[in-house]
Amino acid sequence: MSEPDMIVSQQWAEYRKDLFDLVGDDDPAEVQAATPALVRERVMRASDAGVLRERPEPNEWSVLGLVGHLLDGEIFASTRYRWLLGHDRPALEGYDQDLVADASAHDDADPDVLLDAWEGLRRANLALWARSTPDQRLREGVHLERGPSTYEVLFREIAGHDRFHLAQMDRALAAVTAAR
Repeated sequence: MSEPDMIVSQQWAEYRKDLFDLVGDDDPAEVQAATPALVRERVMRASDAGVLRERPEPNEWSVLGLVGHLLDGEIFASTRYRWLLGHDRPALEGYDQDLVADASAHDDADPDVLLDAWEGLRRANLALWARSTPDQRLREGVHLERGPSTYEVLFREIAGHDRFHLAQMDRALAAVTAAR
């Protein structure tokens, strides 16, 4: 393993721990099921304040950009879940979240389209989780940047990812409304 790979792995291990800490002992399915209403509430507050598309800093995402990022994350998670369930120890591709977000131009998107797409995928992924067996949840793949990971670990990461970005939405909303 090269030095850059070791650094990425260490950084990812720390981030994964942070995501797991955000979930704690909570059921990750319950966390994920609760997130859409919490995101819609933040989108409504940002829309009402006229700051939905405003970035707190040039290199930070707006509230709407964060909704787009949640959608991007759900798309990739959906694919990884299904690779894990359908293939033996599959390679799980990574992606550059900033390149995907920039290419998707989330700040120019219709908020309802982003929310509806994300919520639909989330419902499908929660239903898939509910149908999965304990053995399926332990199926493992190898993320090309992060190393081995099970369906259960990926699912818990997404719950932490939700909470991480809800807090980021709160910070973005506070910053852009304070700047007005």
